[in-house]
Amino acid sequence: MPHMLPLVHAGAIGSDLTIEQDHGAVVRRSVLPGGVRVLTEQIPGMRSATLGAWIGVGSRDEAPEHAGSTHFLEHLLFKGTARRSALDIAEEFDRVGGESNALTGKEYTCYYARVIDTDLPMAIDVILDMVTGARLDQADFDMERGVILEELAMNEDDPGDVIHERFTEAVLGGHVLGRPIGGTPEIINAVTRDAVREHYREHYTPEGLIITAAGGVDHDAVCAMVADALTRGGWDLAPGIVPAGRRDRFAPVEATLDPEVRITRHELEQAHVLLGTRGFSATDERRSVLAVYNAILGGGMSSRLFQEIREKRGLTYSVYSFGAPSTETGVFGVYGACIASKADEVERLMAVELERMADGITASELERAKGQIAGSMVLRLEDSYSRMSRLGKAELVFGDLWSIAEMLDDVHAVTVDQVRALAADIASRERVSVRVGPA
Repeated sequence: MPHMLPLVHAGAIGSDLTIEQDHGAVVRRSVLPGGVRVLTEQIPGMRSATLGAWIGVGSRDEAPEHAGSTHFLEHLLFKGTARRSALDIAEEFDRVGGESNALTGKEYTCYYARVIDTDLPMAIDVILDMVTGARLDQADFDMERGVILEELAMNEDDPGDVIHERFTEAVLGGHVLGRPIGGTPEIINAVTRDAVREHYREHYTPEGLIITAAGGVDHDAVCAMVADALTRGGWDLAPGIVPAGRRDRFAPVEATLDPEVRITRHELEQAHVLLGTRGFSATDERRSVLAVYNAILGGGMSSRLFQEIREKRGLTYSVYSFGAPSTETGVFGVYGACIASKADEVERLMAVELERMADGITASELERAKGQIAGSMVLRLEDSYSRMSRLGKAELVFGDLWSIAEMLDDVHAVTVDQVRALAADIASRERVSVRVGPA
């Protein structure tokens, strides 16, 4: 039986761990000189390889004078280095049928590439050239400001994006986790290239870098290529440097809920309704219980919300529940879209289902939810990108990496009483109601 891989605390140096995973996969973790952490998962028979370069810094970490820098860097690192133009970067991946992209979160940034295994050396060289040697030219900065403003405008035109952003702000208002990841037009217009450069130099360092790779990879070869690429990029990989520590998962979160938010959008045909509350942290020991609870409440077509609000009453096309965790806290909500005249009824039914969950669930609901989670979990981890991402989050957030078998065992161990207790907890919390729609 595979065992949980306890990742050495981020502050450890010179550590090297190896453990077998499910079906012959092998996970290894090393800390290189400079404090760079490298985690790989070699998966037998897989010809693809996905590389991720993680910086444990997201939108929550921006100093006031650097606000917007995290999102800006996600764009600017693809604009060129001393060795490559933006076109060179794009062509490197296009000529091998690979792909590269980046994602910015509230707590981390990741630059990644997916290629066939024989092209992994190229991917490492290009991605780490971007990380170590971004030009951050003024002309590129000015152009990308316009691109980012267009991106924000596109998001603002999507009422689904708007309501989720406003919901998070309402639940975590005043806390840095309540800030929008991409910034606002005011923030993007105000930030300067010098501020972005300062943010880059402060946080893009060896001790803050985590490299993850999964698929057709060899750990020792990846470590050697990473060290070579970082040295070529001018980073000092001095011995004895301690990796950056993980966040304090027990830090208090002081935020005042805004119980009701109404946004009038005359051009919309539907009202978008979101009802929810403060949720759970990513490391909460009840996370498997929460997954089962969510599946029963609003995680699929057989869920209570879908059956009651859509199938029995025909009030919505889309209705679901969701959780969004972070290190210290999270949000949990129920979303639906309907014609404006039905918004009050839809919200009332959402509240009823939240209360009904606290009354208990059936054994058949429990087993169906476990099967749904188990199947989706295994299918989700069938590609090298998902495995790469799992390694990064394990190192940044959890501090350990469970095998698939252990994750499934944890889900199957959830009981009716545990779900009922969690449901009662959620039902007792102060709620936030957000709507976006016509007057």
